[in-house]
Amino acid sequence: MPENYTLYFYIAFGATTLLLTIWVLLLELRLRRVFKGTKADNLENIMAQITKNIEKINISEEETKKYLGTVEKRLRNSLQGVGVVRFNPFENSGSNQSFAIALLNEYGNGTVISSLYSREKVSVYAKPIKNGQSEYSLSKEEEEAIAIAKHTNGEE
Repeated sequence: MPENYTLYFYIAFGATTLLLTIWVLLLELRLRRVFKGTKADNLENIMAQITKNIEKINISEEETKKYLGTVEKRLRNSLQGVGVVRFNPFENSGSNQSFAIALLNEYGNGTVISSLYSREKVSVYAKPIKNGQSEYSLSKEEEEAIAIAKHTNGEE
């Protein structure tokens, strides 16, 4: 009877050893896949490398935020709203050769340019616009061009 226990012990010991060996090999394969391509000698070096990479990413993120802030400021001051109105200022002659064009930024600042066409001459006028208003009197066509520019700018 004691011989059977010894045989069972060796079988159990062999099976346990085999299972542990397989487990260690699988673990080794998983670790090699995780650390594939790295030249680090140990886990501490890999963690230090990852920490440095995270710091670089954080610095890059901050630089990107600063750059986007300056881009936003410049974009707000760029031409964003355009309104064009063609019209005939003289009832008895010509056609819609005259125009008013409003060019506005996000804040409603810019200019309105008007051209009055007649057979004898062409007159061009420019009026500054601040916050969608002008200190000079505006024609109804110029006001309409400004309203169109505000609408294309998303203000209204």
